[in-house]
Parts: sequence; C-alpha cells; structure tokens
Amino acid sequence: MQSQERITGEQLLKISSKLIGHVELVRGGIIQMGPAGDIHGELAMILGSLLQIYVKQNDLGKVYAAETGFYTARNPDTVRAADAAFIAKHRLPESPSDGYLEIVPDLIVEVVSPYDRPREILEKVNECLGAGVKCIWVVYPKSRQVYVYKSDSSVEVLSGDDTLIGDDVIPGFQCPVTELFE
Repeated sequence: MQSQERITGEQLLKISSKLIGHVELVRGGIIQMGPAGDIHGELAMILGSLLQIYVKQNDLGKVYAAETGFYTARNPDTVRAADAAFIAKHRLPESPSDGYLEIVPDLIVEVVSPYDRPREILEKVNECLGAGVKCIWVVYPKSRQVYVYKSDSSVEVLSGDDTLIGDDVIPGFQCPVTELFE
C-alpha cells in the first residue's frame, strides 16, 4: 500500500514509530509491507549471521540487519531497507548517526516473500544498483535459488551445489547454496 502524500526521509524517521509494520519510502511515498514470514525470517537470519561472523573475523566492515534504512535517492527521497546489508570498512561513515545511512551498502541481501511482486523486486534491484550498490543477492525460497545481480549488469542464478561467493565485495566469503536451505 502506498500513501499519496510525499514526505522526506527525515519526516519518515520522525513518524516511523507511529506506523504499523515495515515501510520503505519510494520517491517520497510510503510503501507499507507485511511482516516477514517463517521461511523469510529464517533465511534472512542465516545469511545475516554468516555474513556477520565472516566480516567481523576478517575486519572487513559492518553488516546491517533488516530494517536499517539507507537513501538511494534524494528530492524526492527514497529510503530502502534490505534483509541484510554490508558496507566495506573504508566506506563506513566516520561516526554513527540516528538517521538513515547516507551511503548505499556494497552488498544487499533480499529474501523474496510470497507477497513480493517480481516487477517490484526488479525495480528495487535496478534502483539500488543505479545508486551504487555493487552486488545484490536475491534469495528465492520456493525455488531454492539465489539470483546474484552485479553492478556490471550481470546476473547469475545459483542453486543446488553452486556456491555463493563474496567476490571482490566480501573477499573470501563462500557459502554453498544448499546450506541456506537445510
């Protein structure tokens, strides 16, 4: 559901505690989303945990949990959130803020829910890549696949015995796709 009134990211931050459920701001309009289901929540936690452990052990940067907002556009503002996100150490803000992140993540993880529309997923992927995100992992629980979108416009579909790798975004990170769905 989308609101008709246009607001800024700063206004969204101020009213977010009054809103029900998860929201994103797209070109100034509030998009309301339902809460994550069982499988979605578990997959987001698995990938977020694997990333957090690896990134922390290797001092590569920070991993952010779901609901962390980041701007992909201004005037009108777009504030997106991912199921997990990573920002490399050299790109981190000098000090944390109480607001949304002004820089886009290097990696975004999106787990597809039953209510997600393919057109909206692709729109978000293209928007985030256009804003400077280097890599996006879109996880499809039903088909047990991971679509890897990269800033060079390449797309790779992983499943079964394939391995999800961090490439140059998270060097050395590897996770067999089957491990995500065990």
